[in-house]
Amino acid sequence: MGGRPARTATLEDVARVAGVSRATVSRVINGIRNVDLGIQEAVHRAIEATGYAPNRAARSLVTRRAGTVALVVSGSDGAGPGFSSAVFADPFFGRVAAGVVDFLRPLGIHPLLMLADTDRARAEVVAHLRQGNADGALVVSTHAEDALPELFVRAGVPAVRFARPATPIPISYVDLAHQDGARLAAEHLLARGCRRPATITGPLDVPASQDRLAGFRDAMARHGHPYIPIVEGDFKQDGGEAAMERLLAEHPRIDGVFVANDLMALGALPVLRQHGRRVPEDVAVIGFDDSPPALACRPQLTTVRQPVEDMAAAMARILLSGIEDPGREPTSMIFDPTLVVRASA
Repeated sequence: MGGRPARTATLEDVARVAGVSRATVSRVINGIRNVDLGIQEAVHRAIEATGYAPNRAARSLVTRRAGTVALVVSGSDGAGPGFSSAVFADPFFGRVAAGVVDFLRPLGIHPLLMLADTDRARAEVVAHLRQGNADGALVVSTHAEDALPELFVRAGVPAVRFARPATPIPISYVDLAHQDGARLAAEHLLARGCRRPATITGPLDVPASQDRLAGFRDAMARHGHPYIPIVEGDFKQDGGEAAMERLLAEHPRIDGVFVANDLMALGALPVLRQHGRRVPEDVAVIGFDDSPPALACRPQLTTVRQPVEDMAAAMARILLSGIEDPGREPTSMIFDPTLVVRASA
């Protein structure tokens, strides 16, 4: 019974398993940039294999940093008590959180989740970070004219935004080539022989929605379709239901629909069935995101995939580099979409 206690893994153990120097391991753990991605991944695997846990308290004394970052979801004013429920129920946010946590956990960094749905809450978030309770912020905004990213810029708080801000500000961000994704959807519908295509957009004050619409329209115009029926949605399931009802009422002969996210497509498909339209025989449907709702759809959804987990990890990587080098200029990283073909188109 009196066995030896398990020995605590050290930096040297991680370096030996990763096949690199102790100094390199230290650079990776401290988020210092200019370390080859392959080496970073080897160090992360070695950290997991050895069970190494960085001493955050000791490191904080040296670096004068909190050793954590905030993952902030900023909502529109008046979101009310249901805001947190909506955030946690949203499959998109779940994927962002998973990408952030999976990247930071091997580094011994555990993000602090903060919700901000009012001006007061946003001011409290900024004050919390200015007081040194977190070293920087990863910002996910649920509305286009979100003031929080600019508040971080003015306060000198390191921050990275998921998605291009609607108003140009000097902040780093990651995003997707949304127009390219919409073109993939258009070309697939055309290849299937669709001659009367339509689209359900996201909220048109959101840059991603604007880009998806522009890409779809452009591709269709290049193939001789100058007019595309459009109904604006809200990225929610019930919004997809309402939008499809309106689309069928106004344009009953449509034979292909590009829906700007999977959650709206999940709402739209039952409406087509209720109106006696078979999918994909009568109406082909393509979504966007390749999120869990795409597999919950019946039939399962052909969709444009955005690699949200990879994008979230890149957001965290950029933030750590900015924390390490406060004078670093803002940067952007744009990811490429792919088409995932399933049964709906």
